[in-house]
Amino acid sequence: MDLLLKIRWRPVIGDPSPMGWFTVVAYALAAFLAWRTWSQNRDRNRVWLGVTVLMAFLCLNKQFDLQSLFTDIGREFARMFDQYENRRTFQKLFIIAVLGVVAIFGPLFAWKYRAFLAGHKLLAAGIVFLLTFIVVRAISMHHVDEFLKTSRAGGLKMNWILELTGIALIAIAAWRERRSRQ
Repeated sequence: MDLLLKIRWRPVIGDPSPMGWFTVVAYALAAFLAWRTWSQNRDRNRVWLGVTVLMAFLCLNKQFDLQSLFTDIGREFARMFDQYENRRTFQKLFIIAVLGVVAIFGPLFAWKYRAFLAGHKLLAAGIVFLLTFIVVRAISMHHVDEFLKTSRAGGLKMNWILELTGIALIAIAAWRERRSRQ
């Protein structure tokens, strides 16, 4: 119970700004479009179900800032076991583990669904783009975060541009797939 009291994360809106809400709506729309695409032919479209789940999870994460919850839990566990001074080592191990998982399961996924992905290049590009952005953000050092949050193009933060580009590619792919089947 003591651990719960030390966690600073609270289940509140992660980014209550207009662009934060826009991004949440974009994730929700992409999840809805992927679900509609999957629901047209459930037997052949397991990838679309996976995209639906992924986009719905990312929508909830964006809304509730769940990565901050996981960071707080990790920080408190490190303190509880007197390992906080070694946190950089654990961060490096986490980065290596994430990169290892991506290096192993990315190609396996691509190989298993190669026929599907060959016909869905826009979806594949969107997933790779968005997941690359997310992994870079998750493992980035302070200077990468600063660049993403402070650099602007056309008045928009790079953070917004990159995240919304990946979401848009996935949403457009789902919309096109549904339209082509009608």
